Amino acid sequence: MTWTLPAASDIASSVDYLFYAMLALTGVVALAITLLIIFFAIRYRAGSDADRSNVPTSSRWLEYGWTLTPIAIFLGIFAWAAVVYARFYTGPADAMTIFVVGKQWMWKAEHANGRREIDELHLPLGQPVRVMLSTEDVIHSFFVPAFRIKQDAVPGRYTMIRFTPTRAGTYWLHCAEYCGTDHARMGGRVVVMAPAAFAQWLQQGDSSSLASRGGELFRQKGCSGCHAANSTVHAPDLAGIYGRVVHLNDGRTLVADEAYLRDSILLPKRDVVAGYEPVMPSFQGQLDESELAALITFLKETR
Repeated sequence: MTWTLPAASDIASSVDYLFYAMLALTGVVALAITLLIIFFAIRYRAGSDADRSNVPTSSRWLEYGWTLTPIAIFLGIFAWAAVVYARFYTGPADAMTIFVVGKQWMWKAEHANGRREIDELHLPLGQPVRVMLSTEDVIHSFFVPAFRIKQDAVPGRYTMIRFTPTRAGTYWLHCAEYCGTDHARMGGRVVVMAPAAFAQWLQQGDSSSLASRGGELFRQKGCSGCHAANSTVHAPDLAGIYGRVVHLNDGRTLVADEAYLRDSILLPKRDVVAGYEPVMPSFQGQLDESELAALITFLKETR
């Protein structure tokens, strides 16, 4: 019988160390306060022979101590937690990107080669993973206890979390945000496989890749009429757009990541590129999350 969950990701142990440190700190403080309460209750009880004369009215060093010591401890914990937190959102640029969509009441995952899953997510052992989360209805929360990761999927935007699976096996996947009637049944499993076994699994099926589907949508929706290299319409060139610094009409600059590309498709008048007019129509309601993922993957690979 084990009392703890397996630490199955590169982040899990860091989260555990922080948790146990907080548990030990709060436990020691609670124990010390309890012992002091008992000591003073007995020592200075009514009728005791304790000397109550010359009671000090102030102690500057005591005041400094109980003010500065907790501040130093809290700042140390904050710095430690900030470092751990940052690891959820920073990592190698070549991390494998998987699009995961929450929907009442299931998780839908799609890999770059087009392989799709429902309530399952297969991952390669030891390879950095970048999960891009979205939702088709309400807020959901992608929670894998063995990985110590939890990230909300929020309507109308992308959220992201990074990790590297470090132990092969099958682990529970949950929704940790109440999302309606069958919230408690919304879950699945994450299967971590050896790289060779994962590569073999990934090639099963005959789905077209996300990028190829995105290219078809790019033409079907008329995007190529304005954004193609040979277009006569004055529109931004999208070749190599992903990761590029974009200068906007209002003087701001943004890095063209998945969130920017999504907003440019659905809310084109929010961040207008410098030198262009806000004339692009919105595709809000015309594309589902799977189609958005395909279009964005296509744009990421456009050179």
